[in-house]
Amino acid sequence: MTAHSHGPTADVSVRPAIAEDADHLGRIQLDSWRARHRDHLPEQVLAGLDATDFAAAWRSAITDPPSPKHRVLTATAGPLVVGFAALAPGIDGDPTGEVVELAVDTNHLRQGHGSRLLAACTDVLKGTGAAKTRIWLVEGDEVREAFLTDAGFGPIGVRRVLQVGQAQVSEHAWAADLHG
Repeated sequence: MTAHSHGPTADVSVRPAIAEDADHLGRIQLDSWRARHRDHLPEQVLAGLDATDFAAAWRSAITDPPSPKHRVLTATAGPLVVGFAALAPGIDGDPTGEVVELAVDTNHLRQGHGSRLLAACTDVLKGTGAAKTRIWLVEGDEVREAFLTDAGFGPIGVRRVLQVGQAQVSEHAWAADLHG
């Protein structure tokens, strides 16, 4: 991984993403998905995912977001990009903002980056007027379920099925109130 710096940085932090982060975000998402979804998606589907495609999508989300309330945040450890989260506002007056993606570099797990990203997401969503936050959890992802439970999230009884290549993936919505 190539480190880059934009002036002095804290040892660990979360900041708004910049276009130069996109390649890192694409790699982090690819590695994270392959690690998190290896039990939920066929190997050929995971092998067919491309970090460059993910990076292009994140570059676009950073430089041309669908609305001013859509955000991408980057977690850093010194000058290294080690994780990210993407946020979307509620639609048509819905007070629920959504954490669209939250991923941490597999080499930097269990170092607090996911918790810092989720806390930053909460702060940003509160600032956009959201009263709740929602995140989708792949069925059977016990590690992420424990993480979200510890963070105050819980299942809300909504399920969706996504088509990923030739495979179907079931996801459940989890949510938390944004108080304070």
